[in-house]
Amino acid sequence: MSDLPETTSEIAAALETPTDLEFQLPDPEDDEVEESEFQQRLDEAWLVCERFDLQTDIWRGRILRAVRDREKKGGEGRGNGFLNWLKQREISKSQAYSLIQLANSADTLLQEGQLQASSINKFSKRAFVETANSDPEVQKLVSEAAENGDRITRREVKELSDQWTAMSSELVPDTVKEKTESGSLSPRYVAPLVKELEKLPESHLKSIQQEASENPDVDTVKQLTSEAKNLSKYLDAAAQVQAIHNADLDMEMALEEALRLDCLNTASDLVKQATNLEQVVAKLYTTWKRVGSLADRLYVETGASNPHLRGLLSALEKLSNDTIEVPLDESSDRVVRLKIIDENQES
Repeated sequence: MSDLPETTSEIAAALETPTDLEFQLPDPEDDEVEESEFQQRLDEAWLVCERFDLQTDIWRGRILRAVRDREKKGGEGRGNGFLNWLKQREISKSQAYSLIQLANSADTLLQEGQLQASSINKFSKRAFVETANSDPEVQKLVSEAAENGDRITRREVKELSDQWTAMSSELVPDTVKEKTESGSLSPRYVAPLVKELEKLPESHLKSIQQEASENPDVDTVKQLTSEAKNLSKYLDAAAQVQAIHNADLDMEMALEEALRLDCLNTASDLVKQATNLEQVVAKLYTTWKRVGSLADRLYVETGASNPHLRGLLSALEKLSNDTIEVPLDESSDRVVRLKIIDENQES
């Protein structure tokens, strides 16, 4: 038996006559192939491609990192050599740093002992990236599953991430955790509730937690998740509306009434739209001031000998005057008129 190539140059030489990936894909028009078999054979081929792609991209990231770090140490110091290297190989800067990040993530997982090198082949590329971006506890759960021989896709990563979120959060009542641990309540319903509760101040958690504790079932958890989401939207939007800040209004009492009448979703949408309206009005004002300033400048720079430019200014008076007129349709049957009163300008 001939010796296997050991150095990078020997490996490159061995690959000069490449061995292409070759699959015996099922004929899509062959009715004798059962649908389950057809899908399984394609799935297996796809998995091989993903594993090959993942390994390749990790090594590309390591190569790019070596080029970048070499230049940092003794190169031009301005990144030109690295950028030229990318240009020659038609690699964008964002793509290069994405690959470097992937390589860094792989090396970190390996060095910290979270993952064995042989287990990388169990991952799809996107699942590996998501694992690398997950919390260390989730990385450990995923790595253990991979080492046990499980195939790791994004679905498995999400399931394990949801499981960790549901079981580790102190915001979830024990009754909910017990249901989750027993399998009667899926973590995929509990994890979104945890994420919404994390956005709320402590004063608004108790009632939701009490309801979840008394009724730890799927329907209640989903309802409470929606309620917590609307509550978060309400509080965030209310904090941004200037009209509310300048009014003698108890927002907590308004919130309690909305909850009692089961119209929190409507109230939160109203406050959100009010925020949008204030932002649109502020942008409208600054744009209107800009249009007026440019119109005044153009008027000064032109004269009666420039009738077409003067005609342009006349046509735009409906937008530069204190009263703005904008048709809502091409027929101009419906026109909106907005009068802008600049108090600072009047004073």
